[in-house]
Amino acid sequence: MAALTEEQALLKEQVSSWAREEAPVSKFREMRDRGTETGFDKGTWSAIAEMGWAGILIPEDQGGVAMGHLTFGVVLEELGRQLTASPLLTSAGTGACAIILAGSEAQKKEWLPGLSDGSQIFALAVDETPRHAAPDQIALQAEASGDGFILNGLKVHVPEGLSADAFIVAARTQGQPGESNGLSLFVIQGDTPGISRKRLRTADSRGYANIEFSGVHVARSALLGELDEAAPLLEQILDCGRAHLAAEMLGVAAQAFDMTLDYLKNRIQFGQPIGSFQALGHRASILYTEMEMTRSCVEAALEALDKGDENTAELCSLSKCKAGQFLHHMSNELIQIHGGIGMTDEFDAGLYLKRARALEYALGNEAFHRDRFASLRGF
Repeated sequence: MAALTEEQALLKEQVSSWAREEAPVSKFREMRDRGTETGFDKGTWSAIAEMGWAGILIPEDQGGVAMGHLTFGVVLEELGRQLTASPLLTSAGTGACAIILAGSEAQKKEWLPGLSDGSQIFALAVDETPRHAAPDQIALQAEASGDGFILNGLKVHVPEGLSADAFIVAARTQGQPGESNGLSLFVIQGDTPGISRKRLRTADSRGYANIEFSGVHVARSALLGELDEAAPLLEQILDCGRAHLAAEMLGVAAQAFDMTLDYLKNRIQFGQPIGSFQALGHRASILYTEMEMTRSCVEAALEALDKGDENTAELCSLSKCKAGQFLHHMSNELIQIHGGIGMTDEFDAGLYLKRARALEYALGNEAFHRDRFASLRGF
């Protein structure tokens, strides 16, 4: 893999500095304590959009800057370090990818400028069970009716489901759950009659919701891509999300590592830093090695998305699995090495642990992606 370009390195420094000063963990804690329903601060999101980060994946002729997935991952990693809450990952990531990959020229013109400037928030509504399952298990029905479709069904655990102005909805237009054919994607305005949202209270204090579609009528122009043929497209969109999630997970884990390393250097016992004790030093070395291996996997997946490599799906599953494995280990070590203070709510370790567990299961946990990786490799 190539090292970051000078432009990417400068952006990384800019995002890191901004997040520490303007959207640190303490600001997230304040938002959590207020019980903000959307799970993010609107001022923070406006600032992110104003700096152009929401337009990183979007073509220049649609208001974006077209800097690619690796650059987008750089931003997500640094925001992940501070647990900065925003719709960036879901809206400017998977939402934008859906329109870029499958949208007609009219749909791109209608939606991409708003996604780029942050005035529109998209949410991907896919899952219908508590855990991420294969897309071919989708049961939400979209029946042809006159000049459009009528949707009935439920999507669960939709990130940014409360704040979304529009949804990318995976629905079944033919066949039965479990069949790969017969899936279609729709882009649907969030205020369309028949859509209702139910807030979910989650450990990581973000804006998830269950979304019910009851007799929701949409025009045929809401169809994204080809009718009944959306399964491969949906996998592409999900792979974008998986690689983006892995980048944020890397940032969360990297900050947990830095917090732990700082504690090892500054906590004094028996007249010396505890990091000088061999057992703890070995644990830190193992964690650092895991972190760098994870970084390699994440960057490889993001680069593959940029280049359109034929093994992109494999690398996206590898990156999500490896990031989940390291983040789980690192968040546990963050708590354990800090000891009693790590168990208190006043200390930030608990916030990182909760976000870690939420990210691990989003768009497929380790077991899901180990199985998918093996299947893609022919095993």
